[in-house]
Amino acid sequence: MDDIFKALADPARRTLLDALRQRDGQTLQELTEHLDMTRFGVMKHLRQLEDAGLVVTHRKGRFKHHYLNAVPLQQTIDRWIEPMRAKPVVRAVIDLKATLEGRNDMTKPDFMMQTFIRCTQDALWDALSDPDSMAAYHFMCQRVEGEAREGGTLSWITPDGNTMLIQRPLKVTPKTRIEATFEPVFFGPDAPASQMAFIIEPQGDTCKLTIEHYDLPAGQEGVAEGWARLASSLKSWLETGTPIKAAM
Repeated sequence: MDDIFKALADPARRTLLDALRQRDGQTLQELTEHLDMTRFGVMKHLRQLEDAGLVVTHRKGRFKHHYLNAVPLQQTIDRWIEPMRAKPVVRAVIDLKATLEGRNDMTKPDFMMQTFIRCTQDALWDALSDPDSMAAYHFMCQRVEGEAREGGTLSWITPDGNTMLIQRPLKVTPKTRIEATFEPVFFGPDAPASQMAFIIEPQGDTCKLTIEHYDLPAGQEGVAEGWARLASSLKSWLETGTPIKAAM
C-alpha cells in the first residue's frame, strides 16, 4: 500500500492514470503525448506505476500496451473508505447482451487488471469454475447455475431471483485459462456482448490472476469497477474466508 500512495503522490503519474482511465491500452508513444517530458521520463513514471500494480501491460507484436489496473485502488477503497460510509452503496456491474459464438480471435484487450492471491492454483481454479464457489464471493449474486465447460452456460442470479449475467465458456484450459462471453442481462436484450478471459499463473505460494476484457462496447467502460469488486471479494474470500458483498 505504501507503493500505491507513493505512486499516486506524483502529478505526472496521476496524469498517466487519467489518460488510461479515459482510454485504456495506450502505447508509450501515445502516453508521452500527455506529458511535457521525454520518453525516458515517461518510462520511469510508468515503471513506478507498474511496480505499484496500478498499471499492467500487454505486448502485441512490437508494441507494448498499458492498462489501468483498478484492483489495488479498489482494495484501498475497501480498506480506508467503505467502512466509513454511513450508507451502503450498491454498484452493479454493467449489462450487455448477445452471444459471441465461435469467436476465438482475441487480439488486444480493451482493458486488463491483475491481482496476486495467496492460495494454491487448485483453489483459485475451483473458485473461478465451481458455481457454488462463484456464488459465495460474487459481490451481488447469491446463486450461480450451469457449468464452466466449453459449450456450457453460466447464469448469475441476484437475491431477487433475476438473472444478472450470462456467460458461455468458449475455451477452457484446466487450471490455467477460461475464455467466455460476457452477457450481463441487466442492460436489456439488445445490448452487445463482449468477451473476457481469466488467466492463472502460479508464483510460489501465491497465484497471479489476470482479467482481460475484449470488444467492450462504447459507454460500457464501467465494467472495470465490477471486475475490481469481483477480484477484491475473490481475494478476500480465498485468503480470509470472508467475501466482500455489496449491501442489497
